[in-house]
Amino acid sequence: MITNFIQKVDEFGLNQPDKVVFESSYPTEKKNTYGELLEYSNNLASYIDKLGIDRSQPILVYGNQTFETIATFLGVVKSGHAYIPIDSHSPNERIMMINDIAKPGVMITVESLDLNLPDLFTVTPDMLAQVFNTPTDYHVDHEVKDDETYYIIFTSGTTGKPKGVQISHKNLLSFVNWMLSDEFKLPDSPRSLSQPPYSFDLSVMDWGPTLASGGTLVALSKEETDNFKTLFEVLPKTNIQVWVSTPSFMDICLLNPAFNADSMPNITHFLFCGEELTHKTAATLRKRFPKARIFNTYGPTETTVAVTQVEITDDILAKYDRLPIGKPKPDTSMTIVDPESGKPVLESQKGELLIQGPSVSKGYINNPEKTKAAFIDKTPRQYRSGDLCARDSNGQILFYGRTDFQIKLHGYRIELEEVDFHLSHQKMIKQGVAVPLYDKDHKVSQLIAWVVPTTPVDGNDSKLDLTEKIKSGLKEEMLAYMIPNRIVFKDSLPQTANGKIDVKSIVKEVNS
Repeated sequence: MITNFIQKVDEFGLNQPDKVVFESSYPTEKKNTYGELLEYSNNLASYIDKLGIDRSQPILVYGNQTFETIATFLGVVKSGHAYIPIDSHSPNERIMMINDIAKPGVMITVESLDLNLPDLFTVTPDMLAQVFNTPTDYHVDHEVKDDETYYIIFTSGTTGKPKGVQISHKNLLSFVNWMLSDEFKLPDSPRSLSQPPYSFDLSVMDWGPTLASGGTLVALSKEETDNFKTLFEVLPKTNIQVWVSTPSFMDICLLNPAFNADSMPNITHFLFCGEELTHKTAATLRKRFPKARIFNTYGPTETTVAVTQVEITDDILAKYDRLPIGKPKPDTSMTIVDPESGKPVLESQKGELLIQGPSVSKGYINNPEKTKAAFIDKTPRQYRSGDLCARDSNGQILFYGRTDFQIKLHGYRIELEEVDFHLSHQKMIKQGVAVPLYDKDHKVSQLIAWVVPTTPVDGNDSKLDLTEKIKSGLKEEMLAYMIPNRIVFKDSLPQTANGKIDVKSIVKEVNS
C-alpha cells in the first residue's frame, strides 16, 4: 500500500537511477531514467520555492507527451503546489479562461507558447531547460500530501467556461493503490502505453500505476497517432505490456489487420475508460489478443479517473449485448436514485448514479456554486454523476447515457451547452444548438449543429463556405474535439411550449 506517491517515485530514482522511466520516438528516439526524473524534478522544485508564490496557488503546465512534462509535474508537487496540465494543442482562448478561473501563481511552458498573459510570470522552455540542468541539493519536505490538491483537470462546463476538478493526493492514492491491487494484477514494473494527453485524466491510468511501480511509460505523440501509417509502424516497436486508451482509439487500431498478438506479443492488459466500450470492439479485440486481459472501467473526472471495473471474458460477452461498466472498487459505494425524488431505485431500474468514496474530488476550483450542486457533503464525500445507470442481479452496473445534455465523443467529455454557447457567439449565427448522433452501438459518433444563420444561405457552395467560416471561428475559442462535425442550416429551430429550443425533438430527428 503506497502512502506517499512522490516518495515512492523518488525511491526508484535513488535506488535504481539507471532504470528507464520514459521512452519516446518522436521527433527522435529518446530514453530517460528515474535518476534524471529525480534530478530534474528536485531542481525545478528548488527553483519554484524561490519564486515565493503562495502555496495555495496552482501552477499551469503547458506541454505534451514528453519526459520534461512529467518531470515538471513532479517538480511542481514536490514544491507543494498543484499543477494544471494544459495540452499544447489548446486554443489560446481556453488557456486565458483557465488562467482567469484558477488564478495560478506561475505558468511553466514546456513547449513554446505564442500567448502573453501579462500578469502571470512565465517560465519559458529555455528557462526550464536551464533550471533542469542546474544542480541543487534539494530535500523534499513540503510536498503535496493528504487532502492537498495534487492536480486540477479542466473539463467542459455548461456556461461556456470550463470547470477545474481538484484531485487531491489522497484521491490519487485511492485510485493508484486500486490499480496495483489483485483486481488487475498488472505486471511488475510494466511497460505502459502513454497515449492520452495529460490534460485528459485518462492519462493518470497510465502514468499513475506505472510510476508507482517503477515501470516505463512508452509515449505516443499526437503526430504519431494522427498519421495511421506512422502509427501502425510504431506500435509493434513499443514492446508494451499494458495498453491504456479510449475505445475510440482502439477502434482505429483495429482497422489494421496486423494489429494482433503476433505483432504485439507482450501485451497482457488492455485498460479502457473515457467512453462506452462496445461489444463489437471488445469481441474483436479478444479474438486478436486471446491471452490478454481486457478491462472495461468507468469513472467521471470528479471521482479520479475510474471507480468501477469488469474484466471482459467470453462469459461476459455471451451474457451482455451492451457491456456493463463493472462493480465499484472496494473503498467506494454507489447508489442509484430516482433523479427527481432522490430515493434509491429497485434492482434493474434506471436512475442517477451517486458515487461515494475517498477518490471523490473536493470540488471545482474557485466555483462554490457548481461544487455545491454536484457534490454532497458526507463522509466520505459523494458525487452526483448525472449518469443514467442500473444495477443488475449480478451486481454489475449498466450504463445508459446521461441524465442531462453531457456526452462523450471519442473519450472526451463535452457539455453540449458549452458548444451552444460558442455557437451563439459566432457573428454569422443567429441561433444554434449541438446534438449527438448515435451509432447502432449507442455510442456518440458525431456532433451535429443545427444553426439559423444571420443571413440566409442558398446553394451548396454558399453553405460550404459558411460552414468553413464558422468552424474557423470556433477553432479560436474551442478545443478541436468540441467543434461540431457537421453543420445543418435551418430557417428556424423548433420550440417547446415554454418558448425554449426543443432539443429533444432535434435529437430525435437527427437520429431518426
